[in-house]
Amino acid sequence: MRLRYAEERDKAYRILDLTSLTVDEFEHLVPAFEAAFLAHMDEWTLEGKPRTGRRYSQYANCPLPSPEDRLLFILSYLKVAPIQAAHGVLFGMGQPKANQWIHTLLPVLGQALAASGDLPARTRAELQERLSQVTVDASTPFLSTTAPNAQSSAPKTRMNKGAVIAARRSDTL
Repeated sequence: MRLRYAEERDKAYRILDLTSLTVDEFEHLVPAFEAAFLAHMDEWTLEGKPRTGRRYSQYANCPLPSPEDRLLFILSYLKVAPIQAAHGVLFGMGQPKANQWIHTLLPVLGQALAASGDLPARTRAELQERLSQVTVDASTPFLSTTAPNAQSSAPKTRMNKGAVIAARRSDTL
C-alpha cells in the first residue's frame, strides 16, 4: 500500500487531515512547488551533493512519481511528524530514502511558499504588513479568510500585587 495523491484527491477530508489544506489550496501550491523542485534538482542531487554531471531525470521506480505526491509527502510529514521509518512505509520506501526526500523537499517547500507569496510571516511587523495588504481574493486561498481581530470585550482581571504575593507564599507553605 502506497499513499498517492491521485487516489486520495476525491476524499477531500483526507487531504485536509493530512496537510491542513483544502484540495483547491493544495492544487494552487503544486505549480510553484514543482518549479522550485526542478530548480533545486538542477543544482543538487537527492543525496544533497552539488550536481556536477548529468541533469536530473526521474527514474522509473521513483517512490514519489508526481509533483502532487512529493507535495503530499512533505506537507503530511510536517503536519503529522511521524518517525521517518513510518512515513517511509506510508509512501512505499525505506527510512533512508524517506530521509533523503525529507531533506530534499523541505527547502523546496520553503522556496515554493516564498515564490507564491505564502511564506509565513516571522515577525510581528511582517505579519501586520501582510494583514494590511490582505483582500478577499480567490487567487490567494491561504490568506483570504485572515483578518485582524477586534479587541476583546472581556473585562480585564486586575490583581492586587499584595494578594498575588500572599497567594504565592501560601502555596509554598
